[in-house]
Amino acid sequence: MPSPPSKERAQVVFGATLRSLRESRALTQQALAERADLHTNYVSSVERGERNLSLHNIVRLAYALDVEVSVLLRPLDKCQQS
Repeated sequence: MPSPPSKERAQVVFGATLRSLRESRALTQQALAERADLHTNYVSSVERGERNLSLHNIVRLAYALDVEVSVLLRPLDKCQQS
């Protein structure tokens, strides 16, 4: 059975996924933060992999991006790991 990614690796992968989705929608960090009712500095630190998000904030970001919550988490699924 594969082991889960470290906390740090999970944060980096999540942040990269968030950034990719945000950029694909031509949103700035500020625009995403406003849609999610979060601070711009918080979104920036999430994208850099510096934050361990709460479930509530993950949901807020997914709704702000108009994607299913699972889309943000999918890259962390064990079947997606290489």
